[in-house]
Order: sequence, then structure tokens, then C-alpha cells
Amino acid sequence: MVAIAFVIIFHALIGYAFITGLAYNVVKKAVEDLKTFDVEEEPPPPPEQPPPPPPQTKVEPPPMVAPPPIVQQPVTVAPVIQTVPQAPAPVLHVEAPPAPKPSMAAPATPRGRPQDWVTTEDYPPSALREGVQGTTGFTLAVGPDGKVTGCTVTSSSGSALLDDTACKLLARRARFNPAKDAAGNGMPSSYSNRVRWQVPKD
Repeated sequence: MVAIAFVIIFHALIGYAFITGLAYNVVKKAVEDLKTFDVEEEPPPPPEQPPPPPPQTKVEPPPMVAPPPIVQQPVTVAPVIQTVPQAPAPVLHVEAPPAPKPSMAAPATPRGRPQDWVTTEDYPPSALREGVQGTTGFTLAVGPDGKVTGCTVTSSSGSALLDDTACKLLARRARFNPAKDAAGNGMPSSYSNRVRWQVPKD
């Protein structure tokens, strides 16, 4: 057993020596064959030159052209035509003839005495004091029923107070038998007379 172990150790030493020496020769051979050299860095490329500017072409101003002469044309004024407006056609208004008034068979007649409608007792006090006198002419409008519907002073006495007093008294006191037409029906009519204003003597 010892001999076998010895033989194994011996072979191991020989193998180690062989491997170690062989490796040394290989490394040495490789070192000899290796050639060293310096690597130089390439210089940077030169900067790019900017492109040359385009050639400037000189633009010449356009030639001055004189404007054409201004020719003034005579202004033609159109004649003014005045139209004469035509007068409108006359409009004829045909009025209907008035209705014929019914014929009066009998005029209105006073009831009672007309002298009693206005008396000296009706004399306005102020006119009496001042001694104002005169005659008032009047026309009364009489309706178909015989009542007075209006009073108109046809001639003044010279005093508005006397005229107004006469009409007021006549409209209130005068009564008539109405006028009659041919058929005997009452119809409107009028009555005219005068009132004499005279200051009574004492």
C-alpha cells in the first residue's frame, strides 16, 4: 500500500512539473509573439466651412414712367325736365235736393195774451235804476207740441241785460197752439214779436 501511494505521489509530482513547465513555455512563447504598438488617436475632422453666401443681385428700381396727362372731359349736364303736375279731375258732389217741407195749413197761435209774458214787474232792477229802455225783437222756435224750443234776438234793445231777460221769460212763459200740416198733425214753426222796455212813470 505504501508503495502504491508513493508511486501515485511521484506521478503527481512529475505531472505537476510537466504542466508547470509547459505552461511557462507557452506563456513565454506567447509573450514573445505579442507585438506592442501605440495607438494614435485620429485628429478631429476640420470644422465644416459655412456655405458661401449667395451672390447678391442688385435690384434696380423700375424706371420712372410719367403719368399720362389728365384730360378733363367736359361735364355734360342733362337738361332738367320739369313735369307739370296735372290738376286732379274735379270731383262733383251732387247734393240731394232738400226734402220738401210739409205745407203748413195753420200757423202756431199764442195761448193767452202775449203782453202778459213780459210785464213791467219783470224789469231788471239795475236797468230800472239806470233808466235803461229799449225794444227787443225776438223769434221763438215752437215745437210740434206748442212748447218754445228756442229764442233768438233779432233786434237788440241796446242793453244785453234787457235782451237776455226777455228771452228767458219768453222761453218759460210763452205757450202756443202748434202749427198744423194739411193732415192736421202738429209741426214745428216759429213766432216773431217784440218786447218794449219802458221805465214806468210814478
